[in-house]
Amino acid sequence: MKKIIYFAILSCVLFSCKKKEEYNATGIFEATTVTISAETAGNIVSMSLIEGDSVTLGQNVAMIDTTMFAIQIKQLQSQRKSAESSMPDISAQAAALRSQISHQQQECERFGRLLEDGATTQKTYDDAVAYLNMLKGQLEALLSTLNNSKKTISDNSEAIAYQTDQIREQIDKCHIISPLYGTILTKYAEPGEYATPGKPLYKIADLDNIYLRCYFTASQLADIKIGQRVTVIADFGGDEQYEYPGTVTWIAEESEFTPKSIQTNDSRANLVYAAKVAVRNDGRLKIGQYGEVRL
Repeated sequence: MKKIIYFAILSCVLFSCKKKEEYNATGIFEATTVTISAETAGNIVSMSLIEGDSVTLGQNVAMIDTTMFAIQIKQLQSQRKSAESSMPDISAQAAALRSQISHQQQECERFGRLLEDGATTQKTYDDAVAYLNMLKGQLEALLSTLNNSKKTISDNSEAIAYQTDQIREQIDKCHIISPLYGTILTKYAEPGEYATPGKPLYKIADLDNIYLRCYFTASQLADIKIGQRVTVIADFGGDEQYEYPGTVTWIAEESEFTPKSIQTNDSRANLVYAAKVAVRNDGRLKIGQYGEVRL
């Protein structure tokens, strides 16, 4: 009977030792999460997704009220229309003066011929030329004034157009779009609440592609490299474990003190190096779940 008990204890010890040697590093499963926040202020009018729902890239996950923005756009469009309607018609306003100049030029030519024939005086000719130059000066001043007025109105109209584009951009930001394919982890707001820029609305993660953040001792660094294929063992409690193929995607450049929740083969190691091992999730792996790595 004593021999049976001895062998049973020895078997447990050997099994325990074997169990400890089955892994090279341990860690916790994590996923890249994205917190979607409001980019503009307003009442949340639509937010139908709940925690656990799947979302696709570009999907509209929430909507903020755009009523005030729509009113502002209408006001700006009215202002722009009013400004453009006051745009001077340079050609029409200068037409009468151009006609006078053309007529006066003909008069100057006529007085010039009369002067050559001695049928008029030099003063009459000079007065005609002076009047022509005065008309040209008036035309130049009028064109300058009208062009400046047109430029000012055009600049104001362009500024209003920019303001309209900015408000349209705000309207676009009222449509909260998912930046990735993933799953809703946490919902921070509800329809009817008031959103402000930066207020979190959802937390989303791609649970199909997760990674195990594990830790290796300095003596193990020579055995791992970026892109290396490894075996990841997910622990579901008790004796239920599943193996997954994994790929080392990142290794820390600096060491850190061993986290309390992490086990290493070398119990004397105080400093370890963090690493990420990418794993394709079959639906069983969960964030925060314990896992092991076998090189």
